[in-house]
Amino acid sequence: MATATLPRPTATGPKLPEIRQTQLFIGGQWVPSQSGKTFETINPATEEVIASVAEGDAVDVDLAAKAARKAFESGPWSTMDARDRGRLMNKLADLIEEEGDELAALESLDNGKPIRDAKAADLPLTIDALRYYAGYADKIHGQTIPVRGNYFCYTRKEPVGVVGQIIPWNFPMLMVAWKWGPALAAGCTIVMKPAEQTPLTCLRMARLAQKAGIPDGVINVVPGYGPTAGAAVVKHPGIDKIAFTGEGLTAQIIMREAAPTLKRITFELGGKSPNIIYADSDLDAAAAGAHFGLYFNQGQCCCAGSRVYVEEKIHDKFIEKVAAMNKTRKLGNQLDPATEQGPQVDKAQYDKIMKYIGIGKEQGATMVSGGSRYGDKGFFVQPTLFDGVKDDMAIAREEIFGPVMSVLTFKDTDDIVARANNTSFGLAAAVWTKDVGKAHYLAKKIKAGTVWINCYDVFDAAAPFGGFKMSGMGRELGEEGLRAYTETKTVTVAMG
Repeated sequence: MATATLPRPTATGPKLPEIRQTQLFIGGQWVPSQSGKTFETINPATEEVIASVAEGDAVDVDLAAKAARKAFESGPWSTMDARDRGRLMNKLADLIEEEGDELAALESLDNGKPIRDAKAADLPLTIDALRYYAGYADKIHGQTIPVRGNYFCYTRKEPVGVVGQIIPWNFPMLMVAWKWGPALAAGCTIVMKPAEQTPLTCLRMARLAQKAGIPDGVINVVPGYGPTAGAAVVKHPGIDKIAFTGEGLTAQIIMREAAPTLKRITFELGGKSPNIIYADSDLDAAAAGAHFGLYFNQGQCCCAGSRVYVEEKIHDKFIEKVAAMNKTRKLGNQLDPATEQGPQVDKAQYDKIMKYIGIGKEQGATMVSGGSRYGDKGFFVQPTLFDGVKDDMAIAREEIFGPVMSVLTFKDTDDIVARANNTSFGLAAAVWTKDVGKAHYLAKKIKAGTVWINCYDVFDAAAPFGGFKMSGMGRELGEEGLRAYTETKTVTVAMG
């Protein structure tokens, strides 16, 4: 077993961010839960408690929903000019940028992701999403429609109302922006439940939203557990829409629980994304892209390229390149700027990954690198590479959500299209080739919401993101992301 070096924060070592917000945020007030309960959020690198956070449940969700309803129906949010909404959203983005170092450190501490990634990816994408939707606030409009007869007909785009938003732990800060951005631009009000593993950046962002001048009650944050706080959000009759990012089994529960109130629902769920590498590709770029597409964020990405299909003639060279990158990958304290891979988010996720590594071995895959715990403290998993993987193996079919790459081989394009689509998921895919025609052919044939060509994990606030099949319903980001937060009203006027 390798020994992890996990320096404790000192005057000369990684600096811990200040923990300021640990209570519920309801109606503009920081309050304890009605039950008085709290839960601990854990540093996954040291297994030590970071802070105790107020644990909300149905009573607290009810108070948050009522505050959001009041802000939507009779508060200043409902009468505010759309451009003023956009101005406040831009102010929030500015404040996040000003406190960027602190927020990135808080995200890194709570989630376990390397501080370098939080600063280079999570933080700028968060700011960009808010600014993108701030610009959309005054551009949500209807149409005039030439109907038969002496009538004037037009449509209005109106906010759907109070929205319940349930976000995951893998990109907490970014998921806040992806959810708040379109909701606020459309004029909705929000009840958000952050993941119990990672509530701290969401709470800090709520404080910044208040500081930016977003009226009290527009944004409400109720940390807690899925079966209590999350279920209460889904069932509450005063909440008009649910936006959920997470796993498919939870989404199925949400659909059932939301049925009595016929809530609007959008889901961004899991994946088992195929990453297809042809012999005519730039192999160095493809190997580096595949490595990033799987191991980034400790493999905890819904769109991770976890099924890597490599054309047979370049298989050996590809394996050699990825194995070499794994060997030099630096694991350690997530707040150390030199760290490339931090711990998994918690023990449950660590145990799940190690279970799948064991299954991969049992089912006959060849483990080229990794496969073990790193260090003796924290939830670290070595970057793991399996070769000789078959399509029917569990590690090729089921979402692992960890640093485990499965490499399969293929011979021709017709074969790879069928195999890439032989899954219940359909979130993302990638193709590496210098043949433009082949690339676009595969982009058309693969059933996935996003297809990257000669790149991986390229995101932009203007580009819609979401999945086919069991990878989701609806889209995040772009103009598509706004649709779930508006209702279309038709108005017809007799002119004679």
